[in-house]
Amino acid sequence: MGKALVIVESPAKARTIGKYLGSDFQVEASVGHIRDLPRNAAEIPAGKKGQSWSRLGVNIEEDFAPLYVVPSDKKSQVKRLKDALKSAEELYLATDEDREGESISWHLLQVLKPKVPVRRLVFHEITQAAIDRALANPREVDLNLVHAQETRRIVDRLFGYEVSPLLWRKIGPRLSAGRVQSVAVRLVVNRERQRLGFKSAEWWSLQAHFQSEKGAVVADLISMKDQKVATGRDFGADGLLQKEGPRILKEQDVQELVARLEGQSGQVTRLTEKGFTDRAPAPFTTSTLQQEANRKFRWTARRTMQVAQRLYENGWITYMRTDSTNLSSQAMEAARNLIQAQYGTEFLPDQPRVYKKKAKGAQEAHEAIRPAGSEFKGLREAKDELGLDEAKLYELVWKRTVASQMLDARGRSMSVQITVLDALFTARGRVVDFPGYRRAYVEGTDDPEQELATQDRLLPPLKQGDALSTEQLDAKGHHTKPPHRLTEATLVKELETRGIGRPSTYASIIDTILHRNYVFKKGSALVPTFTAFAVTRLLEDHLTNLVDYDFTARMENQLDEIARGNNEPLDTLQRFYSGDAGLKNLLTTAADDIDPRTVCTISLGTTESGVGVDVRIGKYGPFLSSGDDRADIPADLAPDELTLTKAIDLISEKAEGPRELGTDPESELSVFLANGRYGHYIQLGEQGEGKEKPKRASLLRGMLPEEVDLDVALKLLSLPRTLGTHPESNEPVIVANGRYGPYVKSGSETRSIPAGEAGPLEIELDQALTLLAKPKAGRRSAEPLKTLGTDDSTEREIKLMNGRYGPYVTDGKTNASLPKDVNADSLDLAAAIELIRKKEAAPKRSKRRKKRS
Repeated sequence: MGKALVIVESPAKARTIGKYLGSDFQVEASVGHIRDLPRNAAEIPAGKKGQSWSRLGVNIEEDFAPLYVVPSDKKSQVKRLKDALKSAEELYLATDEDREGESISWHLLQVLKPKVPVRRLVFHEITQAAIDRALANPREVDLNLVHAQETRRIVDRLFGYEVSPLLWRKIGPRLSAGRVQSVAVRLVVNRERQRLGFKSAEWWSLQAHFQSEKGAVVADLISMKDQKVATGRDFGADGLLQKEGPRILKEQDVQELVARLEGQSGQVTRLTEKGFTDRAPAPFTTSTLQQEANRKFRWTARRTMQVAQRLYENGWITYMRTDSTNLSSQAMEAARNLIQAQYGTEFLPDQPRVYKKKAKGAQEAHEAIRPAGSEFKGLREAKDELGLDEAKLYELVWKRTVASQMLDARGRSMSVQITVLDALFTARGRVVDFPGYRRAYVEGTDDPEQELATQDRLLPPLKQGDALSTEQLDAKGHHTKPPHRLTEATLVKELETRGIGRPSTYASIIDTILHRNYVFKKGSALVPTFTAFAVTRLLEDHLTNLVDYDFTARMENQLDEIARGNNEPLDTLQRFYSGDAGLKNLLTTAADDIDPRTVCTISLGTTESGVGVDVRIGKYGPFLSSGDDRADIPADLAPDELTLTKAIDLISEKAEGPRELGTDPESELSVFLANGRYGHYIQLGEQGEGKEKPKRASLLRGMLPEEVDLDVALKLLSLPRTLGTHPESNEPVIVANGRYGPYVKSGSETRSIPAGEAGPLEIELDQALTLLAKPKAGRRSAEPLKTLGTDDSTEREIKLMNGRYGPYVTDGKTNASLPKDVNADSLDLAAAIELIRKKEAAPKRSKRRKKRS
C-alpha cells in the first residue's frame, strides 16, 4: 500500500509536519514556486520568442494569457516531486493558506498532473491538533485566490516591464519601476522634500523650579501677559508657526522675564484632575510585527520575516503573513488561562477582547500572529530551545498576545497652574492606579524624543491657593527640527495605512528600493538618492496614476474582490492596461512628452553672478552642473544636506582641479591629489586625449588628505611593491592595497595586514613572512583584534576581526567590512553596530553557478 504524498513549500516546514504525520505520509517541499513568468530571454520557449509580446511573458493580444515556465534551477525539484507522486495513493497540497500558497498549489497541479485523488490542506499553525483538523476537513484549491494572485503577478509584470524601459531611455540604465515599489520611493522622496522645504525657527522656553511645603514642582511657562507662548508643538512640518496667536519668545524676552521673576513667589491658581484609560494593543499583524521589531530590536523587515518564518515552520507561532487582528476562541482561552495563572484574576476582563482592523484593505479571514497551540509554550522553554533571534521574537509575540487579552491600564492625570506676576506656568503629573496590560507589555514608539518630552512628572499634593517659592529659572533656546525621515517601521506603517501593497510584500519592497539605489540608509533612516527624485518626478508628471496613492490602494481592493469571487480578472487587467487612462496609452503619450534634461535636472539656485547650480542625473549617476563646470556629488550625501553653498564649494574644489604635490623623480611626471565620488586618490601624470589612463592609488584607511605630501603619495603609487623572495617557495613577496584593505601575497597565499601592525608603506619582509606563516583566519578559530562590547538590542558581543579582505566587525551572525575611511584603531561600539545594521539591510547577492565546460 502506497503512502500519501504531502507537498509543502519549504524543507523546514516539511520536517516539522513530517514529525506529526508519521510513517503513512511522505512529505516533500516544492521549495517555493516551481513555475513562474520567464525571468529573462533565455527562459522564453523557442516557439514563443518571435512573438511581439514574448519579452513581457504575458500575451497582451489574447486576454493577457501568462506564459509560465519551469526555471532551470527548479527542474530537478519538479522531477523529484513527479517521482514521489508515482508511488503515492493520494496527494495533499499543504502550502500556506494565503494567495501565494494557493497559487503554488495550483501550479503544482498544472505541472504534476496527478492521477490520484487531490486534497488541499490549510492550517494557520503547525501543531498536531491543527494538522489533524486540516486532514479531517480538506478542500479544493480555491481558484478565486489563484486568480487574484495571478492577476497581481500580471499587473506587476506589465508595470515593471513596460515602465522600466522608459526610465532607461529618459534617465539612465539599470533603473526599475514597480507598482508598489515606485509608490514607496515616492513616500520617501516626499518626506525628503518636506525636509528640503523646512525653515528652522528659533524659540525660547522658560522652566521654573518651585518649592512648597509638600514638595518640589517643575513647571513650564505657557503664557505671559495673557498671551500664549509658542512651544515645539505650535510649529508645523515646515518649521513655521501653524497658526497665529502664540508668541515666539526670543532670548532677550526670556532673559528680561527671568530678571523680573527672580525672587518672586508663585501661587497655585488652578488644579485639574481627570482619569485616563490606556487601551491594550491589538495582537500582531505582519506589518505591526515588522514595525515593533524595528523599534525594539532595530531589525529590518526582512530579518523579522525570516525569524518569524522559522518560528512558524517549527511550530512556535501561527502563520506570520496576515493583516488580521482576530484571535481564535482557542487562543483567547489560552491567553486568559495564562493571565489568571501568572498575573492574577484582577488583570482578566470579564469577556475576551475582540479587535477589528482599521487599515485600508484589511482582510479578517486569517488569525493574528500569536503563539501556536491551545497552550502557549513558555518563555523559559523558548530561551532553552530556540536561537537568540527566535527567542526574542517569540517573547515579543507571546507578550503582545497575552497583553491584548488583559484589562486596560487606568490612572489619573493632573495639571497645576502656577502664577508668578503676569507669567503663567503649568506642571503635569500622572499617576497609574492600575497597570493593566502594561504589567506584561509596553509598546515601542516611532519618536522616542517626543515620547520623552511629553512624559508627565510626579506632583506633590497641592491645593488651590498654595504659595510657592521660586527657587530657579532655566531659560533654554530651541530650534525647530525638520520632519523625521522615514524608517523601515514608519514606511511600513505609511504603506499599510494607505492600503498600498500587502504586509507580506513589504520586506521585499524595502530590499528592492535599497538594492536599486533609490534609497540608502543613514542609521535607521531611509534617505532617497537624487536618482529617486528624478524617477519620482517623471512618474508624477507623466504617469500620475501609477504613483497615485489612492489608485494603488484601489488596485489592492480590486484584487481583494477577485479573491472573493466578486470581480473578473480580465476586466481588471483590461482597465489597467488597455483602458483610456490605462498603462498602454499613458506610456505612448509619455514617451513623446518627456524631456530627459528636464526630469534629470534639479535646481539648487544660482551663484552670486547669476549662474544656475543644478543637480543632474547622468548615465553614471548624479553630478553637479553650473555653467561649464561639473563636480561629483559624494555618494553618501543626503539631498537635504546638499545646500547651494555646499554645491558651490564642491564645484569650486573641482574647478581648482587636483592639487599638485610635486614631481615623481623617476618618471618626471607630476603627482596630484584629487577627489572623486568615492574619495581622495593620488594620480601620476595628467589625463589627456589619446593617452593611457594615468596611474592612480587610493589613500589608505584613516589617511587624511591634508596630511598627504609628495613622499607619502609616491609610496602609495609604489604599491603593489615587492618586499623580497619567500625563502621556502622562492616566490616573490608582495604588499598591496586592495579593495578590502592592505594585504601581503606570495604565490597563491595571501594574508590581510591586521589593524595596528605596520602598514603596507612600512612593512618589511620579515614581518610579511610572519603574517604568511600564520594559518588563514577562519570564522570560528580567528582571535579578535579587540572586543568592542555588547549590542544591547541583540545581546551579542561585537568583535573587531581581521579577515582575508581586511578588518571587519561581527556579532557572530553578521560580518561587516570596514569602509576605507574608517580607522580600525579608533572604531567604537556604536560605529561597529551601525556597520552591522547596514550589512543586514543590504540585499543579498545571488550566487551564479559556473557553466560546465
